[in-house]
Amino acid sequence: MNSEFICLEHLNRFYDEAGSKHMVLQDVSVKIAKGESVALLGRSGSGKSTLLNLISGIDMPDAGSVKVDGLDLTALNEHKRTLFRREHIGFIYQFFNLVPSLTAQENIEFTLELNGVEQNEILTRVTALMEELEITDKAERYPAQLSGGEQQRVAIARALIHQPKIVLADEPTGNLDARTGQSILQIMHRLLKEHNSTLLLVTHSLEVANSADRTITLEDGYLQERDSGFAW
Repeated sequence: MNSEFICLEHLNRFYDEAGSKHMVLQDVSVKIAKGESVALLGRSGSGKSTLLNLISGIDMPDAGSVKVDGLDLTALNEHKRTLFRREHIGFIYQFFNLVPSLTAQENIEFTLELNGVEQNEILTRVTALMEELEITDKAERYPAQLSGGEQQRVAIARALIHQPKIVLADEPTGNLDARTGQSILQIMHRLLKEHNSTLLLVTHSLEVANSADRTITLEDGYLQERDSGFAW
């Protein structure tokens, strides 16, 4: 196992507020192995979303580097970072972020279409994944016609359909009831292991965090490992 599949080194990120610098991330360094699942705990405003944006190349650090499988994202221009993100990163959000004007199947297909995959291949892959997630009968429904759990299954399928190297999940069960959330969590971890995708899971829930291989926390801009006895 490559213990340095994701390698963050001495990341700093600040924002200007009323003419002064507000430090969000301070000297953040962490290594994540290929296929590993890591939970990221932290209070609101602790920099969790900023860290996801840096790992995906949406945002750039003010100092430090972000390397994925040896590729330094901070050395790429915006266009190349966009292509990398489109091909190798999947996103799962708390509020699903499905395109309301597209059906469930069309939402899942969209990423493959952006990546120029042949239509026959798209249909084969989407059909298989929808069957695995037990949402085949929801294929022609629009997001507004689906329950929260069904929408999140579609969102997971969309995130995994292009077999990404990395999946970034931002509070993926935060908008679901406990029973549905637990079911979604189990499905997500099972599929990630099948695809050998690396997961960074942002959560406020210690129970959700405990489903990951290990837990790290962000507090006052600093990143640190926590043991299983930690609780907010």
